[in-house]
Amino acid sequence: MGYSFGGIKRFFPLFVSGLFLCVPQASVWAGELQLQDLIDEALQASPEIQASRAKAAASGFRVPQTMSLPDPMVMAGYQNAGTNRFTFNEMSDSQFMFSASQQFFFPGKQALKGEVAAREEESLFASASAVRLRTVAMIKEFYYDLFFARQSMDLIREKGVILHKLEDAALARYGAGGGMQQDVLMAQTEKYMLFEREEMLKQKILALEAALNSTVGREYDAPLDRPVAPVFVPYSQTLDELVAAAYKNSPEVKAREKMVASLDAKVRVAEREYYPDITVTGNYGLKGQTFDDMWSLSTTVNIPLYYATKQQPAVHEAQASLTEAKNELQAVRLRLSSAIRENYAMLQTTERLMELYRQGLNQKIKQDFQAALASYTTGKTDTFTVISRIKTITEIETSYWGQLVEWEKAKARLEALTGTTDLHMEEGRQ
Repeated sequence: MGYSFGGIKRFFPLFVSGLFLCVPQASVWAGELQLQDLIDEALQASPEIQASRAKAAASGFRVPQTMSLPDPMVMAGYQNAGTNRFTFNEMSDSQFMFSASQQFFFPGKQALKGEVAAREEESLFASASAVRLRTVAMIKEFYYDLFFARQSMDLIREKGVILHKLEDAALARYGAGGGMQQDVLMAQTEKYMLFEREEMLKQKILALEAALNSTVGREYDAPLDRPVAPVFVPYSQTLDELVAAAYKNSPEVKAREKMVASLDAKVRVAEREYYPDITVTGNYGLKGQTFDDMWSLSTTVNIPLYYATKQQPAVHEAQASLTEAKNELQAVRLRLSSAIRENYAMLQTTERLMELYRQGLNQKIKQDFQAALASYTTGKTDTFTVISRIKTITEIETSYWGQLVEWEKAKARLEALTGTTDLHMEEGRQ
């Protein structure tokens, strides 16, 4: 585990009016909640991930559909000469008629339509990857928030034990005529304030556990072990490297790029609609034994006569959609770079603060507390001074863990933004 202040217990045992005060050893937990186990489970069980994956898979079935020709048409009928009687095999114009027709696209249309659908499929698979990355980042944030809430609960309980002992010592001193009632009331008041904070933390832990379970794909009340303390390792990547990685790897960027490619192909499809499609029809006339059968082969083309109100607006629509997609792509890149800069600044700030806690405040507060404690044991200072030092130590340690958790959360967001999270799964088509 990375650097820790070690809790207030590091500064004890205390000797107060002949009483030996000590903080209990750290609790032993039956199990540890591993972050990677939650991530692996979510990749298989998260409804949001499964829905995005199914949506992307469904899009793949549209590719052969868009490239298929229209269904052929068949016709069967009878033509009679006159209306008074049935004239088949008596009149040359009487016949049973059969025909089949097939429409063929103008050359190039079919491939372009397939390209549109294929690029849309790739865009949706990239979007599914983005959903997985966002889900992993959310799991990490809830996980570290849950760790911090439980760590804060431990610190409050440690402080509660100390205040309880301090209250006993103040009572003993007051009973012996060597202390003030105000000292006793102050210790009791501080202790009851801890009860309030503890209840608030309990509620927060329940909410975080429910949110974490929901994100993973579990029932809200599924049991969770204690999260493992994060390990601090200095961040090595530069801001420019992160932005470059985001432009290259981010699924959001890839999804937008594929959508631009799809709409570019759609513009070319719309432009091809100026050219007519061809329908080939074969006919056969069955006239019986008296007359020879007949057959015919014909072709039909549609004339884009109303191009000014149909094909031309379609081209303009496709071009406008392409422009929109290109601007959305640029907006995504700008948003990514902004978010990366924000989280990178947070990383640097939290690293500096943690260093300040480790190298500066920790030692000074420790020395100040020990001096106050020595004065208290000799009766030269009051309970208020000791309580204020205990509160300061607790706040410093809580702040340290809080900064470490914020550091981990910022790192998780950077991984999602740059597309560098190791999902332990195939990122391609599932």
